[in-house]
Amino acid sequence: MASKSSQAKARDTKRNAQAGKPQPDGGQDLAPGLYVVATPIGHARDITLRALEVLGACDRIAAEDTRVTAKLLAIHGISRPLSAYNDHNAAEERPRLLGQLKSGARIALVSDAGTPLVSDPGFKLVRAAVEAGIAVHAIPGASAVLTGLALSALPSDRFLFAGFLPAKAGERATVLEELKHLRATLIFFESAQRLAETLSAMADSFGPRPATVAREMTKLHEEVRRGTLSDLAAHYATAQTPKGEVTLLVGPPHAAQADFAAIDTALDAALPFMPLKAAAEMIAGLTGASRKTVYARGLEKKNG
Repeated sequence: MASKSSQAKARDTKRNAQAGKPQPDGGQDLAPGLYVVATPIGHARDITLRALEVLGACDRIAAEDTRVTAKLLAIHGISRPLSAYNDHNAAEERPRLLGQLKSGARIALVSDAGTPLVSDPGFKLVRAAVEAGIAVHAIPGASAVLTGLALSALPSDRFLFAGFLPAKAGERATVLEELKHLRATLIFFESAQRLAETLSAMADSFGPRPATVAREMTKLHEEVRRGTLSDLAAHYATAQTPKGEVTLLVGPPHAAQADFAAIDTALDAALPFMPLKAAAEMIAGLTGASRKTVYARGLEKKNG
């Protein structure tokens, strides 16, 4: 049987690319550059068609752990050269990858789970690639941060990913003190072994805030536990140490109650000497109350 003509192969490649299928023969249509590819955080089918196309067409895959990535590739029938890129070898491996990229290689960067650059050394490779004028392409997909936020039932209009807290108690307390006044849902990664200790430290620092512990997300034994920080700390202090990756989310601080006595005193002192608008801005800054609240209180006093 005659082999396919070059035109037929080109048509196949184009169809596969449009359908999101891995391309044959190395995927010659894939542009040179670094591809930051999101992979599943648990369920192997939580990977995009575009990610499969890039993984099947690239020249090399730089993986946090080649064993983990090899399993994912086997599930999806992909076979490409693999090399490790992680905290242990990043300084040594990064120049090699940059050299290949400068020569026109197509390299996919993946982590063990989720979107690369989140709590891994990938950002240094991306930064170096950008500085070298190498094209960087983001292939979005699964993220433990956003999946945890979706499951948490906590406010999602403003949030901060704070990564892993320091293991030492003193350093951890300092970081928590820096974060406690932020009016946003806080998202952390934590090891299962330190979960109970961390929840207790958060309860001491943050007070009775709502929180969510999410682990093994999208997997068979997914667990999402919600409650106050103190309740969750008490549960995990006596429960068997959980397994799997843990995403810990903490709700924002409660809105402070306006101290109307202090606001009234300040308004009485300020209004004889300045316009209400200027007084409201000044007093809001001094008391922590909203400018709208102070202004409304001033109107009441002026009209009362």
